[in-house]
Amino acid sequence: MKKNDVIFLITAFAIILLDQITKYYINSYMSVGDSSPVIPGFFNIAHVRNPGAAFGIFSRSPEIFRTVFLITVTTAALILILYYVRMNRERDTLMNLALSLIFGGAIGNLIDRIRFGEVIDFLDFYVGPHHWPAYNVADSAISTGAVLLLVTLIWKRRGKDG
Repeated sequence: MKKNDVIFLITAFAIILLDQITKYYINSYMSVGDSSPVIPGFFNIAHVRNPGAAFGIFSRSPEIFRTVFLITVTTAALILILYYVRMNRERDTLMNLALSLIFGGAIGNLIDRIRFGEVIDFLDFYVGPHHWPAYNVADSAISTGAVLLLVTLIWKRRGKDG
């Protein structure tokens, strides 16, 4: 097994583990709708359920459509990431990290979707009455991975053009 593969697996596993441990804690010790201030006026830990995708997309769609669609899309994305990782052995460290964060986050949310039919979110940032949609460790990993992937692709593109 190559170094990149080991880093990919360890990072993805760490994200999945941290995501599931935090969601287990929230699900075990808070009722849905409960909220506890951490930084008053800015950040709460809250137990929120999201039946949809990012920002609640598809949350009002029929449950069977939403569940099948989101599980299928997530599974396809995971397969594509694994295919890329297997076929591109020369990927750089930043690309590898980006893909492992996205992969681990996607699996973390997929586990919730299969177990509960929705995703447990708990990080609630806000200013006054304006709340950012609640999210979780998996969402954070996916977002961070997506930004790193974009930076890597732009960086590689500039290297070819310049």
